[in-house]
Amino acid sequence: MNFSKWIGAALGWSFGGPVGAILGLALGSLVDSMGNGSEINQDTQQRYRQRPITQPGDFEVSLLILASIVIKADGKQDQRELDYVRMHFANMYGKDRANHAFRLFKEINKQKNISTRQVCLQIRQMMEHPSRLQLVHFLFGVAKADGVVTESEVAAIQTMAGYLGISSYDFESIKAMFYESADNAYKILEIEKSATNEDIKKAYRKMAKKYHPDKVIHLGQEHQKGAEEKFRQVQQAYEQLQKERGFN
Repeated sequence: MNFSKWIGAALGWSFGGPVGAILGLALGSLVDSMGNGSEINQDTQQRYRQRPITQPGDFEVSLLILASIVIKADGKQDQRELDYVRMHFANMYGKDRANHAFRLFKEINKQKNISTRQVCLQIRQMMEHPSRLQLVHFLFGVAKADGVVTESEVAAIQTMAGYLGISSYDFESIKAMFYESADNAYKILEIEKSATNEDIKKAYRKMAKKYHPDKVIHLGQEHQKGAEEKFRQVQQAYEQLQKERGFN
């Protein structure tokens, strides 16, 4: 699949609004090598008017833009973070599609003064909540790719989460999946240490439902695989508390 067919294949609402403006600038830098940019613009603008539904491509573009903001949050770009983005896409989409995505990512990454608020508000309006949770999970993975999540990176992701309509409980739950501490299992399940065994069971059922991979089935099998990681960590948190407290 050539670049022009890839970028026009599975995008809906991301060709409009502030996300579309960023994408347009990135594509503008590549249009000479693509050779048929006018075809892409006409087709994808029509898609935006007719089908404002989150497509796999919408999710990809959102990941690339927000990952670019996180990578720049600590004032430097670590190659390990860039490699994480490339590796993540390669694992999900295969080498060819990942190369296209990373090519676009490098152009997005060159842009300055991207409005975090405007981008996130568009994503919040157009993207379903489970998919937004998956975005935040991915961003923490990017931040930790160099071995440590800095305070500036956490602050950047937290700001995004707020604009994306992610609750503080959900944010802390996902954040806890990337740290090791004595109370991580409680944070992942969004409960306090004082919770009863019944509270833990109810919390587990709630979180397992919220993070179930089927919640992002519309984004394709590759994104279901990403969601499975959150689901496994919820299960592990529950099993840890079962073992510590000795209940079934």
